[in-house]
Amino acid sequence: MRIAPEGWPFIALAWLIEVALMTLAPPVAWLIWLIVAVWVVAFFRDPVRNGPRGDDLIIAPADGKVVSIIPMDEPTVVGGAAVRISIFMNVFNVHVNRYATSGTVTFRRYVEGQFNNADLEKAALQNEHSDIGVTSPRGPLLMRQIAGSVARRIVTDHGEGTAVVQGERLGLIRFGSRVDVFVPAGTQVLVKEGDVTQAGMTVLAQWQ
Repeated sequence: MRIAPEGWPFIALAWLIEVALMTLAPPVAWLIWLIVAVWVVAFFRDPVRNGPRGDDLIIAPADGKVVSIIPMDEPTVVGGAAVRISIFMNVFNVHVNRYATSGTVTFRRYVEGQFNNADLEKAALQNEHSDIGVTSPRGPLLMRQIAGSVARRIVTDHGEGTAVVQGERLGLIRFGSRVDVFVPAGTQVLVKEGDVTQAGMTVLAQWQ
């Protein structure tokens, strides 16, 4: 199983604690912690994803559940009327994020903020988040990695000017959070609220 590099310090710590508990603590303690140690490994898994690809497709950047699809204005990257598709990740989802489209990173911004529950509407602007704007052959879109009540660290891999490929790693959020995708109004959205997505696999929308 492939593991995200950011996970190894946490995995090492979890298993060092497990070894210590097996040496010093009663069986019930290390058996309970064993579940935690296994979960830490699973949390940082980074599976290979070879889903649908194409300039006309917008692919899910995150594993999770679609919690809202809302029309709104997005002036920074989209430059006007947009549709926001929000994907909530729980602590059991893969947390490696992937690019929804190929293109060039034309906007990067990291905003410090609060750590509200990421599935709340106010989290979109009040929570700590990282914005990544990509200009694709079909148009611009914005992806927003949002920290949640448990997530305390957002990793975004690339800076402005980087050429990126659809489905490749964008970054990672730990340990429970949300990713929003802003697409221009008129884009054909192919998912609905309640749908479960897989990063690099699920087609969210299609350019018109």
